[in-house]
Amino acid sequence: MAFTSDGLHVAIAGATGAVGQEFLQILTQRAFPVASLRLMASARSAGSTIPWTDAAHDTHELVVEDLASADFTGVDVAFFSAGSEQAAQARRAAAEGALVVDNSSAFRMDPDVPLVVPEVNAEAGRAHRGIIANPNCSTIILVVVLAPLLRHVGIRRVVLSTYQAVSGSGAAALAELDAQADAERAGRPLEADIYPAPIHGNVIPFVQAFGADDITTEEWKMVRETRRILEAPELPVSATCVRVPVRRAHSEAVNIEFDRVVSPDEVRAWLADAPGVQVIDEPATLAFPTPRDAQDGDDVLVGRIRHDPGHPQAIDLWLTGDQLRKGAALNAVQIAEAVLCGATPEGS
Repeated sequence: MAFTSDGLHVAIAGATGAVGQEFLQILTQRAFPVASLRLMASARSAGSTIPWTDAAHDTHELVVEDLASADFTGVDVAFFSAGSEQAAQARRAAAEGALVVDNSSAFRMDPDVPLVVPEVNAEAGRAHRGIIANPNCSTIILVVVLAPLLRHVGIRRVVLSTYQAVSGSGAAALAELDAQADAERAGRPLEADIYPAPIHGNVIPFVQAFGADDITTEEWKMVRETRRILEAPELPVSATCVRVPVRRAHSEAVNIEFDRVVSPDEVRAWLADAPGVQVIDEPATLAFPTPRDAQDGDDVLVGRIRHDPGHPQAIDLWLTGDQLRKGAALNAVQIAEAVLCGATPEGS
């Protein structure tokens, strides 16, 4: 299958998943220069078809290929959202000539693989060796906000808590949330399979698994990935990652200690000029961002910018962003735009 227009030959690995489906929408919405598009997934999905409407409003029925046996010859860019277990397939795609943008954790701390958020470190992606890593979703929306602040003033420490949506765990978790809501209305016990406790009407201070020092793997990702992206290897970062019964879009409450006293107005001004950020912060009118505001949007929304009453050089703020878009598929497409098309974050 090939289209007649000039452009890039694109593959999506993990096309049947939530992020894969988001890729299809974003390629269309951003008029990404697609000359041909191939979809890949596991063997159980191979042979099924998925419709895709391109930027010219032409609809194509695309046949899903088996990722394990797919030939990447001629593919310019392959967006991988197939999990860390498919790292070997990502390496194979890169070896066959594709630029691979991988959304899993497999390559994020590999010193030979750039870890990129285009608004922050697009130049790092241009030094790739075939693979570029997409950071963790919660890390992405955090560093989009930290980076423009760091350009103006030094940061001594970051302490944050996340409020992570159920969609970050996939379609099965959303179904479990709905099933638990139905069970409570019917007076039945709430059954939990995806999480260690029911998520409906609850919050769970545990995301993914426990690692060293009883810090979860999600929390360690935020520490290590933030330091790497910001090129601040000694930056103290402390994260508590929490799953909340929100369907889509992650939020974070962030405390930032600076090298000097910084006013909330300075922070608002710096963030208002930052690419990929939208400030919604009018306490007098109760204007602040919520996950519903961020859902299906591209920007990270920031509000509740205020002094930390316990530290003269610290600021508290609240941010929220769509983890399937900026936290995953959108960031990956922006990486490809920066590396292959020369796009800048300001034009994103």
